[in-house]
Amino acid sequence: MKIAVLGSGNGALAVAFEWSRAGHDVYMYDFPQFDRQISAISAAGGIYSQGEMEGFMPVKYAGHDIEICLKDAELVFAVGPAYSTEPFGKACAPFAKAGQIFVVCPSSCMGAILFKNSLGLGIDDNSVTVADTSTLPYAVRIIEDGKIMVYNRLGGGVLLATLPSSKNDAVYDLIKPVHPCVEKAKNIFQTCLQNANPMIHPCITTLNAARIEGPDDFLFYEEGVTHGVGNLLKAIDEERMAIGAALGLEIESDPHISIRQGYMVEEDYHTGYATSPGFAGIKAQTQLDYRYYNEDAGFGLVLWVDLADRLGLEVPNVRAMLQIVSSIMQRDYKAEKARTLDTLGLAGYSIEELLRIL
Repeated sequence: MKIAVLGSGNGALAVAFEWSRAGHDVYMYDFPQFDRQISAISAAGGIYSQGEMEGFMPVKYAGHDIEICLKDAELVFAVGPAYSTEPFGKACAPFAKAGQIFVVCPSSCMGAILFKNSLGLGIDDNSVTVADTSTLPYAVRIIEDGKIMVYNRLGGGVLLATLPSSKNDAVYDLIKPVHPCVEKAKNIFQTCLQNANPMIHPCITTLNAARIEGPDDFLFYEEGVTHGVGNLLKAIDEERMAIGAALGLEIESDPHISIRQGYMVEEDYHTGYATSPGFAGIKAQTQLDYRYYNEDAGFGLVLWVDLADRLGLEVPNVRAMLQIVSSIMQRDYKAEKARTLDTLGLAGYSIEELLRIL
């Protein structure tokens, strides 16, 4: 099967490596301004991996011609942060063909809908299938050009949903043999809300802001999550789960699903992050102007607040965190509306209608 992987970051390289290892023909694309990894992979003819996935796996093509990647591709992965979803969709639009399956990995806040919009397709157009996942199937870092270290190949807890949800079984059956960690979600609200990054990263960053702006490095989870930080994480996580419950969804607490994924060994908001092997050795970012704010608050918390408003649900800790981050960064993330139901083209639907459609 021909597999196209859009992106050249940590996750994209791991996805490409694993599908090649499974015996498929892998083609990789990224925009010309992100040439470093693409050029290294093209020169080597593939990707090197260490850790929980070992070896060298060939890549048929790595370049900047998306038409080459998409032509006859049965399965297309768009792997990147929230702000990459729309550009990837628009790049694919002229070449997407009926019957193709696109997977936004990870969802990054209802990414399947944004990707479908970017293809120029309405929410009820089923000529192609667009799916998304709640998180990446790996903890992985690029250690050299064209070379990755996989610290954790997740053992479970990666939720998958399709748009429309009636295609869930078919896409699940296609992906499960290569990604055994994948589990079927009820809908894309569930894949969105099961991703806890908007809870984790802004909170830890904010309560360690002085250290991040200071001269010394520190370990983001091991040193940055004290008992007090854990208490705030728990309060925000409970509000995330409450949003899910108001939508009729069971959202697992982050410590609970992190144990299933292989990150944590204790179901605790302090020790779960501070002492677990899955978070060991990860240094804090060196500035506040970073994706932990710009993506996880600017996209994720904004969408959570928007959903809560539509549901008439009080989420004081989520709302306060978004306001504090906005004040720190001197940006009104809520007013920017990087990701809301309106910007996703869903303003005309009630929550009840969306739950039926999705």
